[in-house]
Amino acid sequence: MESTPLINRVAESGIITFNLEDFYPKADFISFDIKDYLFHGLILKEKDFRDALKSMDWSSYQGKIVLVGCSTDAIIPLWAYMLINQHLVNVAADVYNGTEEEYLKMYYREALQKIDYQQYKDQRVVIKGCSNRPVPANAYAHITSMMQPYAQSIMFGEPCSTVPIFKRPRVL
Repeated sequence: MESTPLINRVAESGIITFNLEDFYPKADFISFDIKDYLFHGLILKEKDFRDALKSMDWSSYQGKIVLVGCSTDAIIPLWAYMLINQHLVNVAADVYNGTEEEYLKMYYREALQKIDYQQYKDQRVVIKGCSNRPVPANAYAHITSMMQPYAQSIMFGEPCSTVPIFKRPRVL
C-alpha cells in the first residue's frame, strides 16, 4: 500500500503572516505616581517637589517605559510633568504622561507608520489574531488602513483559519 505524502497547503499558499505582537515595546513599564508628592493629598508645592526630585534615586527607572500620572483627582500643574521628564530623559527608554493602554495606542500608531508597505504589494496577508501581549484594537484597524492600498487581500486570524477583511477586485 503506497502512501501519498502530506502536503502543507498553508505553507504553499504564499500567505504572509503579519504579527502585531512583533512590534510590542521591548522595555518594561513602570509607573511614576505624582500623588506621593502632594501636600495633604491635594497640592503640589513647587519647592518641595523640586527637592524631592533632586534627591530621588532614578536608577529604578533605567531603560523602562515610565508612565507618569496621578492616581488622585488633584489638579497637577503642567510644569510638574516637565520637571519629571527632565530627570528621566537620560534614564528611561521612554516617558509618557498617561496609562499603559494610552501609551500602546500611540506607540503602535507610530510604529506602524514607519513600515514600508510596498513589500506587501499584491500579497495575501493574514494579520495574526492571537497574541500573548495586549495589542490595542486600534492597531488592528490602523494596520488594515495602511496595508489595504498594497495587499491583494487582508485576512484576520491564523493562516489555517482566517476571517476575510479585504480583497482587491480582479482587473480584467
